[in-house]
Amino acid sequence: MKEKLHPFHISVLVFMIQAGVVVFFLPRMLAQYMGYNGWVAIPLFSVVATFNIFLISIVYRLGDGRSIFQIMEQSLSKLIVYPVYTYLIVVWTLLGCIAAKQYIILFQVFVFPTTPIMYIKLLVDIIAFSLIIKGIYNISKAATVFFWMVIWTILMLTFFIKGFEWVNLTPFFFKESTNVVVGSISIFSSFLGYELVLLLFPYVDSKKGFMKAVYFGNFLTTIVYLSISFVCFGFYSFKQLTKMKFPLVDLLAYIRLPFVERVENIFLALYLVTSLMSITMYIWAATETAKSLIPRANKRWITAILVCCAFVVSWIPNMLSEVELWLKYLGYMALGIAFGLPLMLIAILVIHNGGKKIA
Repeated sequence: MKEKLHPFHISVLVFMIQAGVVVFFLPRMLAQYMGYNGWVAIPLFSVVATFNIFLISIVYRLGDGRSIFQIMEQSLSKLIVYPVYTYLIVVWTLLGCIAAKQYIILFQVFVFPTTPIMYIKLLVDIIAFSLIIKGIYNISKAATVFFWMVIWTILMLTFFIKGFEWVNLTPFFFKESTNVVVGSISIFSSFLGYELVLLLFPYVDSKKGFMKAVYFGNFLTTIVYLSISFVCFGFYSFKQLTKMKFPLVDLLAYIRLPFVERVENIFLALYLVTSLMSITMYIWAATETAKSLIPRANKRWITAILVCCAFVVSWIPNMLSEVELWLKYLGYMALGIAFGLPLMLIAILVIHNGGKKIA
């Protein structure tokens, strides 16, 4: 009997994929795009993500826990299935490697300024490869360990209670917002990652609240994003936030401890594991898809090829601005997958089941 993922591990996986480098500049994005009290938009984006998760739960219920690859291959022609698989492989592989490159650039600038970026990227890719070939169960266990390394850091926000100024929040909501549509897509992209649970259907126990665990993981991400954004909006003025590149890094620099000189470097080092889990899960998802595309291929060789391709592609964008531009367009593609794939699967299942009710 195969081991099944525990709901807690699923919640942790969702959180670790979602929460990454974005926490360091999310308050600035909210100020730039959403305007005054932009932190209020976080629950709104969370509601949209929750609705998307609801669509995934419909797929899980209608498909009776079957793999999404089985659902598509049993109902669609290979002429349709293979291009879809190829698209998923390319987007997920690129999203994982470029998201990791973004964090590594930030990490290198603040922690190891003399170390070549690609050396650090190579180390991260090797660790990711080692995790992926061990399978999803070992990945989930590693994610749980990393989760406890990271989650306690949210308590450090209590250091800024004395410096928190309610007047900075102002009575205005979303005033001076700019490029709301483009900004909303960019901000919502920070919630993406939960869509990978579509590939976890064969690895979970339907009797143990699989989808509840996914909802809880997204809720936990929402709490962390909301806490960080709320404190930053109360500690800094609106104008300050719009001009800061990494508000959370600057915020952490205010902490002074007798035994640590630069606390922000410790936080950056700790959050490296969230970047590691992101690239691990995205390339694991790409590997699972490639295995369905080429059933006879060895899974380790598929993973090795994808990781090598990801490493080569990550050489192309050198500057942080270039990486952010890549992520912007990859975010659009990932958003299309997050909503489009569940909707397509629901349509297939409803037609295949002869109009069976969703509820």
